[in-house]
Amino acid sequence: MQIVKKSGVIIEADCSMAALDPGLVGGIMSHYGVYIQTLSDKTISVQTLSIHDQTLIDDLRFLFNRTIKLVFTEKEEIVARIKQVSQKNTRTTKKYVSKSGSWPVASPVIGLVNATVVAAISANASDIHFEPFEGELRVRYRIDGVLRDVNAIQKSRMAEVVSRLKIMANMDIAEKRRPQDGRIRIEHEDAVIDLRVSTLPTEFGEKVVLRILDKSHLGLDVEKIGMDGKRLDLFKKAIKLPYGMILVTGPTGSGKTTTLYAALNYIKSPEINIVTIEDPIEYNLDGVNQSQVKPEINYTFSEAIKTFLRQDPNVIMVGEVRDTETATIANRAAMTGHLVFSTLHTNDAPSAVNRLVDLGLAPFQIASAVSLIIAQRLVRKICDHCKKEKPIPAALQEELKINDTTAWVGEGCEACGNTGYKGRIGLFEAMFVTGPVKELIMRKANSYELQEVAIREGMVTLRNDGLNKMRAGITTVEEILRETVQGM
Repeated sequence: MQIVKKSGVIIEADCSMAALDPGLVGGIMSHYGVYIQTLSDKTISVQTLSIHDQTLIDDLRFLFNRTIKLVFTEKEEIVARIKQVSQKNTRTTKKYVSKSGSWPVASPVIGLVNATVVAAISANASDIHFEPFEGELRVRYRIDGVLRDVNAIQKSRMAEVVSRLKIMANMDIAEKRRPQDGRIRIEHEDAVIDLRVSTLPTEFGEKVVLRILDKSHLGLDVEKIGMDGKRLDLFKKAIKLPYGMILVTGPTGSGKTTTLYAALNYIKSPEINIVTIEDPIEYNLDGVNQSQVKPEINYTFSEAIKTFLRQDPNVIMVGEVRDTETATIANRAAMTGHLVFSTLHTNDAPSAVNRLVDLGLAPFQIASAVSLIIAQRLVRKICDHCKKEKPIPAALQEELKINDTTAWVGEGCEACGNTGYKGRIGLFEAMFVTGPVKELIMRKANSYELQEVAIREGMVTLRNDGLNKMRAGITTVEEILRETVQGM
């Protein structure tokens, strides 16, 4: 170890880990109460109160693959500099200062895990992936629906990181052969955030995925989910009906739960009783009675609905219609004076009718109960800080069958992590079950016939809703092609 004196005492040590993502660096600064002054290919200069703290040196040796120089700096200056860095982020990183004013010191693994989670929350990530490979543990964040590489942890630390996550989630750290599920609750910026944790045994170790359930980012305002104009007005009317069934369809991760939560948040009041059965409960909604399935004791979606009907409900939300029994009981509830919300896995709104038939419902049951079917997708929004209008390549014009010659794109900047995108918005295909649509359902029409009539009745397809948002400068041609197909 080499000691060099300048404005303070500098301790130099070698390190053993790959460079971290800038967001992680910010998290590490806040966690350890240090300020990283310079970061080059070979050297990091770190301002700290604790220039002789061997634990801190060991931690930084683990965290960075650089030569590290620790420089003594007054606490006030460190706090001010960390605050400046925090203010550059969308959400500031929580400060970990104890009441005594000293900086907490943890093991390097705890520091790394904490910094990884804090940085993910600050980056508005929805998921954190810890993926074991032959030579490393790869860390990735899912931001705006797309996974991004963040860090690579050396193989020798892989087991420690996974064990730390399992301890936090109250899992059995000795069980490595079977998948496990758990939950972590943390405080961040005076808010409580839940992390849903899942492990998966793989060839090179256990993969761990953390789903970040941050209620502050949950879009509970129906005005902001992506519907507009007449469709939004009709949607508001439909979700305030006294009875009927409203279905939201789409693949996993398309925002179905968010749309249902926004609807429940809009209609909730002291005058009505709202109950939900979910798998799992993702967010707690004030004023809503939420219940979670427990298959091990046969508390399923269908059993829950039977119980709900003895609980004097006005509104019932069923997480998903998966089987014939659930479909039948939910349909019966909708036909006997209850408003029922649920989800299905279909590609578009008209296809949901055929799916219900496949689940055993008769056409007259569907036509009588279902009032609205919404298909949806999530697309990334163009970053407002680097938005520019550019020509649309001829090949894309042909593929989309449009005459537009220009569209907005994001060129990439610091605000969006050089991706050109910031945030997401829904594309919606709302099929209101009007008289003509009911007639087709009763006649057992196929989804193509239903789509044709629904469009005449005012339905905007997913593809066309995407094109409208492209023309409004909200999303890009590439996002529309990624999430929709012709005819949707």
